[in-house]
Amino acid sequence: MQVQPIGDMYDNHKELTLRGIILGALITVIFTASNVYLGLKVGLTFASSIPAAVISMAVLKFAKDSNILENNIVQTQASAAGTLSSIIFVLPALLMLGYWTGFPFWQTTILCIAGGILGVIFTIPLRYAMVVNSDLPYPEGVAAAEILRAGEQDTADDTPAQSDASTGAKDIVIGGALSGIVAFLTGGLRVLADSAGYWFKAGSAITQLPMGFSLALLGAGYLVGVAGGIAILLGIFIAWGAAVPILTSMTPQPSDMEMSAFAMKIWKENVRFIGAGTIGVAAIWTLLTLMKPMIEGLKISMQALKGGNSSNLSRMEQDLSPKAMIGWTVVMTLLLAVSFYQFVADASLPAGLAWLLVLVCTAVTFIIGFLVAAACGYMAGLVGSSSSPISGIGIISIVVISLILLLVGNAYPQLLTTGDGKFVTALALFCGSAVLCVATISNDNLQDLKTGYLVKATPWRQQVALMIGVVVGALVISPILELLYKAYGFTGALPRPDMDASQALGAPQATLMTTIAKGIFAHNLNWDFILIGVLIGAVLIVADTLLRKTSAGKYSLPVLAVGMGIYLPPTINMPIFIGSVLAWWIKNHITKNSAAAQRERNLKLAERKGTLFAAGLIVGESLIGVIMAFIIAASVTTGGSDAPLALKLANWDNIAQWLGLLAFVLAIVILARRVLSSAKTSG
Repeated sequence: MQVQPIGDMYDNHKELTLRGIILGALITVIFTASNVYLGLKVGLTFASSIPAAVISMAVLKFAKDSNILENNIVQTQASAAGTLSSIIFVLPALLMLGYWTGFPFWQTTILCIAGGILGVIFTIPLRYAMVVNSDLPYPEGVAAAEILRAGEQDTADDTPAQSDASTGAKDIVIGGALSGIVAFLTGGLRVLADSAGYWFKAGSAITQLPMGFSLALLGAGYLVGVAGGIAILLGIFIAWGAAVPILTSMTPQPSDMEMSAFAMKIWKENVRFIGAGTIGVAAIWTLLTLMKPMIEGLKISMQALKGGNSSNLSRMEQDLSPKAMIGWTVVMTLLLAVSFYQFVADASLPAGLAWLLVLVCTAVTFIIGFLVAAACGYMAGLVGSSSSPISGIGIISIVVISLILLLVGNAYPQLLTTGDGKFVTALALFCGSAVLCVATISNDNLQDLKTGYLVKATPWRQQVALMIGVVVGALVISPILELLYKAYGFTGALPRPDMDASQALGAPQATLMTTIAKGIFAHNLNWDFILIGVLIGAVLIVADTLLRKTSAGKYSLPVLAVGMGIYLPPTINMPIFIGSVLAWWIKNHITKNSAAAQRERNLKLAERKGTLFAAGLIVGESLIGVIMAFIIAASVTTGGSDAPLALKLANWDNIAQWLGLLAFVLAIVILARRVLSSAKTSG
């Protein structure tokens, strides 16, 4: 059931304020750092709109004349953190390739600003069709509106002590403190293990029963939902219950290699490509299914834009003017061209070829970015920003861009040999990063505009706020990436030879993008396993379609999540699955044990408390990761260890694993009890 916007009672409310912009900028910095760390570690980011709304209400309630519209602007601005940071799905690939040795500040920043603001502009014409005149659910946008409205009601009742805003902030803080302490004991003192696995052989076939203890991933799973969790479990089974055992039984194990190392090698070099194929075909299918409604929506929106003078429109209907949109588009496209020119100029190519590449990359980014913007906007409306298949979009973009540059290289062979062949691969990845910036902000913008529509906000002010969020996020992404790289390194890209490779950040999507781009240009991409993944994806798409039809939309099998289950390490996938099952169990428990009159209210309270506590788990672990990066960087630069706080206890491995499991179980109990208590006290 669609939530309707509340009455127009906010004409005189302050909306875009200096204090709100400053608060939004601070939240953006914190959440950007958290998301960059989480994305590099496990390949996931979290939507920051809801926790930002809660923090904004908790802070601004102490300020004079704060209101729902001002809080909405803060969450709109801060939401850029949960989205723009997704550039880390591609950009670290330039270091893994060996083309970059760090993250050039202005090059990275300009790319993020130009791509992000284009993402805002490209989705503005879609607002009328996809937000105002649409049945799309926008789950996160509606949830953020509900939280803002609840906070406004509590303020009006003069009961700040009981306000949802203050209790919501408390949930984030408690969740953050819990996961922060565990993360410090794990990654700082290193007295807790972050994972464990039981390896066994059946004949010559090898597999494992994996387990991860990350509380951030537990929180991510809680937010993903049980359908996504089951799909991930299916992906784990395909990889570790079928593919790895079959391939290890067919491949002789080297005598000098342990079975766990051998099985992981098989998985990395072969099985992951099955996951990539599944992710790719799922993303393409999603785009195809959305093509017709996207085109229709675009037509309606363009007609609305042509419709007349914006001064005749009510405050709640005013977007940025067509003139402003064209101006911003031109400026950002030129900025993109500048960024590409900076990148190409370093390769010392002939002037004609260099300018051709700048033109091709700018045009490709613009065209693919626009198409992807519409797709991502629609998908965000359908399944939410957090569940939108950004990784799949990234894979498709890298493939298309690589093939286009390969065509250019066939006409200009010098392109394929420059920099020992690394340059053209690096250019494809850099161009793909720009497309991803457009995609991620598009994924977020319409979600925010839905929240604004429900609380009677002014669209153009939200659009300006999101642009400010893009600029702030862009300014901090490069320094954070540089810090994390120097402190931890990335898989396959360590800044110092003596570093502990086990502590390197996996950056799973960037690893995949590197492999795909290199494989296309070297003509040695592992197509057999990719095609197996495509076939599996096609079968699963049919199964998902039938499941949705026979259950009238009640059940589904998210194919992208199955692909992620195959592609990501199992120690990352398992806590996500457990978190999703926990959310499902809590919902069922409340449904069964609540009186009929209180059931809906109890479920809403529980869902909100669980969402905020889970967001706290993610933020806490991520922030400790960033803080530890500062400590490690300071230690290394002064000639110290890359594990300066580690206690280095003797014969501690087994004990650390049991303690890690204990901390994980304890966190589950605390989360469940806290959420269930909200339902009990409401009755």
